[in-house]
Amino acid sequence: MDWASSQIITEVVKFLMENGYGCEVKKVPSSTVPAAASLAENGKPDIVTEMWMNSSPVFLQLEKEGKVEIAGDVLSDGGVEGWWIPEYLAKKHPELTTIEGILKNPQLVGGRFHNCPVGWGCRTANDNYVVAFGFKEHGIEVFNHGSGETLAASIAAAYADKKPWFGYYWAPTAVLGKYPMIKVDVGPYNKEIHDCARRKGCTNPKKSAYPSARVVTGIVKRFAYEHPEVYELLQNLSFPNKTMNSLLAWKENNNASSEEAAVRFLSQNSNIWKIWVNVEARKKLAPLL
Repeated sequence: MDWASSQIITEVVKFLMENGYGCEVKKVPSSTVPAAASLAENGKPDIVTEMWMNSSPVFLQLEKEGKVEIAGDVLSDGGVEGWWIPEYLAKKHPELTTIEGILKNPQLVGGRFHNCPVGWGCRTANDNYVVAFGFKEHGIEVFNHGSGETLAASIAAAYADKKPWFGYYWAPTAVLGKYPMIKVDVGPYNKEIHDCARRKGCTNPKKSAYPSARVVTGIVKRFAYEHPEVYELLQNLSFPNKTMNSLLAWKENNNASSEEAAVRFLSQNSNIWKIWVNVEARKKLAPLL
């Protein structure tokens, strides 16, 4: 796929399949919609390493039709969206780890909420939640960022001076790998409420958390049953978000390729990937890592 975490995961899987299972692997550049369309029309590619289910309704339909299978949750924590504060701020003022604490002490977060740019899906939801939680009434100004770059830069700037910061972000990302953040507890997730918040015409927005997005590895059913050992590997494949955040941050800081990031993961996290592969593959991989 055309984003960093998927590219790293693909390189890790490619290395394990080639060197542990004797496969010949061909990578096919793609993104969510084209990959799902290709699976529907052609039954290819055989494996999609990182598929976000909230963006892939076609994939769910293909699973119902028995054409593809979900091998497993490739991001064990799922894709996480929400409102965050810096770790140093949470340690100094633990009451700010809940939205109630922030609304009671807006000055401790600088009296500002860092919002998504226009055009992002989270912007509509945040605009509705700002009303539902009463930010204006509690003295919290909403700062609408012009781009993802300025949103990320605001976190970096806050960290540089250990200043207050409160706003939206998501994981896994390099930003959260570089700058440890604590997710603010805003209460439970309610699907009906969140579905309304995502619409610009939501006339009576109410309070809800963002849901975690399930992120999976998909495999064509035919391929899964022709190659059960590879299928088992993919069923075991799972990265904690904290590990992926750190890996993405290292890749960005070192201007490294996805292949280099995969090698770093494999060489430094044998405790994770060794339980993914079978005994025979582990023996083949041992001299290489």
